[in-house]
Amino acid sequence: MMAQAMPPVAETESLLIRQFLERSWAESGLARPTQESYRHDLEGLSRWLQHRSGHLLGVKRQDLFDYLSERSGQNYAARSNARLLSALRSFYAQQLRIGTIKEDPTALLELPKLSKGLPKALSESEIEALLGGPDTNTNEGLRDRAMIELMYATGLRVSELVTLPTTSINLRQGVLRVMGKGSKERLVPMGEEAQHWLERYLQQARPVFVQKKNLSALFLGANAEAMTRQQFWSLIKKMAVRAGIDSGKVSPHGLRHSFATHLLNHGADLRALQMLLGHSSLSTTQIYTLVAKEGLKRLHQAHHPRA
Repeated sequence: MMAQAMPPVAETESLLIRQFLERSWAESGLARPTQESYRHDLEGLSRWLQHRSGHLLGVKRQDLFDYLSERSGQNYAARSNARLLSALRSFYAQQLRIGTIKEDPTALLELPKLSKGLPKALSESEIEALLGGPDTNTNEGLRDRAMIELMYATGLRVSELVTLPTTSINLRQGVLRVMGKGSKERLVPMGEEAQHWLERYLQQARPVFVQKKNLSALFLGANAEAMTRQQFWSLIKKMAVRAGIDSGKVSPHGLRHSFATHLLNHGADLRALQMLLGHSSLSTTQIYTLVAKEGLKRLHQAHHPRA
């Protein structure tokens, strides 16, 4: 068992690992932190093999399968196993190259699948607090409120939001014409609340930002230039602090995640959501069903008497 004390690394094995690291540094400039990680991983395998009367140069593919399986069973993180396999591949590729082994035992080993973290969505009450952050008595505040409202109402990517031209808006029909990834165009409804704040921004604030210039960008800064992704990122973080929300939870992409998750929670169709988000593949959209399910699980655990 890995949790039990393992024997110390044999001197011959320690020398082998040291020579591997020295060659790796000389050949490719292997960084010091990576060297230490590789040393730790290889020594761990060496101890495990020694416990079974084996050694690094005599390892079989099945041994490595068993080692990885045992680690997985003891809840080693997928990233830790991925780093281990990277060390093993590098080590045995070098041994094959210099002739100390005749076959690479890592040849058919698969990297552990790194689970994609579920998108972070804010709760509906956190969204309300965030939307209440901008001071709408100022031109900047009107612009900020319109941007956040529009992003949450439409699920736009931040790159799509900051590059929107004024010609993309159809206030009569309440829709945006968005140019997304791969130059694919889509129509997205904006909803009454977002349209209300957008109209106020267009009427009161944008004319001040334009400064009599002929500018096509919808959202402008005080310097009469289009807002940037970085400026919107900073704005979102500032509003989160003002609203008393952990700023680590809030990002422009988080608003897009919240848009998708809240629509699903209220019964939206997955295909319709795919069209609204501008995803080329439905499988990309399906990640949000996991988010919605996680929310339902937490709700059940918190409120069901037998949970």
